Amino acid sequence: MLKLAISDRVALLTLENPPANTFTAAGLLQLQQCVHDLDRNPEVSAIVVTGAGEKFFSAGADLKTFAADDFPQAHVMAQRFGAAFGALQEARAVVIAAINGYAMGGGLECALACDVRVAEEHAQMALPEPAVGLLPCGCGTQTLPWLVGEGWAKRMILTNQRIDAATALRIGLVEEVVGRGESLATALAIAKRVAQLSPDAVASSKQLIHLARQAVPRSAALAMEREKFMALFDSDNRREGVNAFLEKRQPQWQY
Repeated sequence: MLKLAISDRVALLTLENPPANTFTAAGLLQLQQCVHDLDRNPEVSAIVVTGAGEKFFSAGADLKTFAADDFPQAHVMAQRFGAAFGALQEARAVVIAAINGYAMGGGLECALACDVRVAEEHAQMALPEPAVGLLPCGCGTQTLPWLVGEGWAKRMILTNQRIDAATALRIGLVEEVVGRGESLATALAIAKRVAQLSPDAVASSKQLIHLARQAVPRSAALAMEREKFMALFDSDNRREGVNAFLEKRQPQWQY
């Protein structure tokens, strides 16, 4: 259910499981393994995630998976949702979601695990799991409040409020709204900007930004910020980056 293409330091992951690009246990494991493989690939600086077709980014899990009292299967699905989206969230590369349509349940959690989200104007987003007696188990209850605050997170999860792209932009759930069919091109353009930057500087910066989400004392986080700065200062990429700027040329990064 996952298609991978790599070009110009950008990996494109397409969720493809018609008709709604739903996640299966096998598909989630494939996503997790794919992200781990890309983490080890120095030729990849950014990852773009989108859905196949024009209607769905992803509708999450197929509810038929949870129709029977199959506790082992439910346990596997919960574990794999968390592992796959956790891997996506902590990927070395910068991850951009091109939300090309409905992003529901696990589909929205997949987008939440990305670093940047671009939504098409017709996109719809929701975490409707409590409506069927469940809850988001792909990091959604933790990631959504970081992005939109507790109030909107509760409104979406506890009242089953579906939001459109304009509302998502207003509350900070997405960073940009584009016209129908334009999300992939926009996300790829963002990814190409990432690919022009020092890979170790981007990776270190992403780690520090994520540190702000954790219960780490500010003084410790700032100390780590200075340590990482000095580590970058003593690197070939810093030397190349500064010299390229002064010489008015494009830097040639080491990966």
